[in-house]
Amino acid sequence: MSGPEVWWLAYLVMGLLTGLLAGMLGIGGGVVIVPLLVFLFNAQHLPSDRVLHLALGTSLASIVFTNLSSVRAHHAREAVRWDIVRTTAPGIILGTLFGTVLAEYLSSRYLAVVFTLFVLFSSVQMLLNRRPQPSRHLPGPVGMWVAAASVGVVCSLVGVAGGILIVPLLAMCNIPMRNCIGTSAAIGLPISVAGAAGYIANGLSKGHLPPYSIGYVYIPALSGLVLGTFVTVPLGARIAHSMPVGRLKQVFAIMLSILALKMVISLF
Repeated sequence: MSGPEVWWLAYLVMGLLTGLLAGMLGIGGGVVIVPLLVFLFNAQHLPSDRVLHLALGTSLASIVFTNLSSVRAHHAREAVRWDIVRTTAPGIILGTLFGTVLAEYLSSRYLAVVFTLFVLFSSVQMLLNRRPQPSRHLPGPVGMWVAAASVGVVCSLVGVAGGILIVPLLAMCNIPMRNCIGTSAAIGLPISVAGAAGYIANGLSKGHLPPYSIGYVYIPALSGLVLGTFVTVPLGARIAHSMPVGRLKQVFAIMLSILALKMVISLF
């Protein structure tokens, strides 16, 4: 096996690994997908100045598919606060679209720094495993819009659906944890859809992107990710219920930080 087939297989393997980790550790796939895509895209010699843009767009596009099944599952268990989703959706969409436009004006190096800072923040959250103390109630519509727009901007710049941000914010507002998780998954859907659409639109005018890409979404990588995560996310979830994963999550947090730092070094 040689040529394009090797890369299709590599993306499938990456999807299988990402889905397993996401299901087992309860992490958002984007924090794993983005640095791995950067390494594979560099190895494939894709345009170096757009490598991270392609990774972010492809990551968000893959999350659209995984989030659909997650939202259905949480909705069936009545764990989604749809009133919160409806209130935050406009701000989330506008913030996410603005973030994709902002990303267009940032080089891969600066985007890598933003992503690495986000990964380090996520890793600290996993290492400490602290739950925020509920201390307030949900803000009014204006406050919800501002918070939603801010989350959308950050998520589009780092290629994630935002669970690491949304769950603690909802928990601090006295929302039960099961509703925090379910509502976060539902809010992640407009983030991923708007983010993928924004990266596609911004990349359509670029003439030096690789074949089989639609804007900043690289279809071979997207296909492998979607297929692989659908296969292994349920397996990872079953493993999570059969073994203690607290220590494993802490080890993974350290490895993830090293991976992100290595990505930044490679781009600089």
